[in-house]
Amino acid sequence: MEYLYIKSLHLIFVVTWFAGLFYMPRLFIYHIEASERPKNEAEILTEQFKLMSRRLWNIITWPSAILASLFAVWLLLLQPGWLQSPWMHIKLAFVVLLFAYHIKTHFIFKQFQQDIIKWTSNQMRLWNEGATLILFAVVFLAITKTATNWLFGMGGLIGLALLLMLGIKIYKNYRIKKGEQ
Repeated sequence: MEYLYIKSLHLIFVVTWFAGLFYMPRLFIYHIEASERPKNEAEILTEQFKLMSRRLWNIITWPSAILASLFAVWLLLLQPGWLQSPWMHIKLAFVVLLFAYHIKTHFIFKQFQQDIIKWTSNQMRLWNEGATLILFAVVFLAITKTATNWLFGMGGLIGLALLLMLGIKIYKNYRIKKGEQ
């Protein structure tokens, strides 16, 4: 029974971690677009987005990342045999990639808090899809518990990435036609 409770807590904090990772770049996009507005409006909006970002990052995203990781370690202590499975090796590689994504997002967050904006809204939209790709990989590995057909899986991820980029491009063209920035 302990295993099921720990697994449930792990999954809850994975969900909230990803929620933060999905929404943070969206706040960055709003921040970028707000900074391009008239000065009075830009100041009010960017301060609000900085506050929202701080709360999301420090109250939800970071604690969720830490708790998801602690419960993951606990699960591995309860099921040490998983560390012998090839699918787990690949999953853990994606988890390392997820932490790299999280840390890079943290650096971007710090820059935005100081009003240092080096990204365009389109670049940030692409960045936002990184967490989506990692999520797909980790969920499929955790559910299927197989590392076979790895090339097929990578092809699927690349196809998903291409579809996401196409969707971003179509949305950008739609916004241009409607006269939005």
